Amino acid sequence: MPEGIGAYKELVLAMGRTGILGYGGGPSVIPLIRYEAVTRYRWLDDDEFGEILALANTLPGPIATKMAAYLGYKQKGASGAVVAVIAHILPTSIAMIALLGILYALRHSGIVAGMIAAVRPVIFVMLGLMAYEFAAKAWKGLGKGFAVGFGLSAFLLLYVLNVHPGLVVAVFLAYGSVHLKMIDRWRHQLKERGKK
Repeated sequence: MPEGIGAYKELVLAMGRTGILGYGGGPSVIPLIRYEAVTRYRWLDDDEFGEILALANTLPGPIATKMAAYLGYKQKGASGAVVAVIAHILPTSIAMIALLGILYALRHSGIVAGMIAAVRPVIFVMLGLMAYEFAAKAWKGLGKGFAVGFGLSAFLLLYVLNVHPGLVVAVFLAYGSVHLKMIDRWRHQLKERGKK
């Protein structure tokens, strides 16, 4: 972990980039935060990022600020959390206030509509790539059957039964906390039966 001012500088740069480049709200920012935290600065690995993302989804409020606060706290405690959140929200807040009048005046412009339409596929691809990477990790970590079963279960709970996402994440986190123990116990029982 970087010491002193260097850690704060990294937090400001990383969270400032995610705040400025994350167009479209929380879902579009998550892959950017993952890139900064996992790939660029290596503050945490993919597994921890996935766990923190799941936990952050169960809590109320915007996902991006919760992730920024966690990363800041992990690096420099409470002051790091404050710096990370401010670095994430301040640039876009200033830009939003400054450009609101211009955007309102150009709201019927075909150019503005085209710019917005051009960004949507990029966000879709970024989210798809992140979902693929998490699915591949689940496939490897849980096994094919469990990964497919959990994917189908999540789809049914979220889109067919309309269960709140926070409850779904909480259930899957609860199961995940005992999954490895259950698998180990099951394998041990199979091994014991094979010896008899």
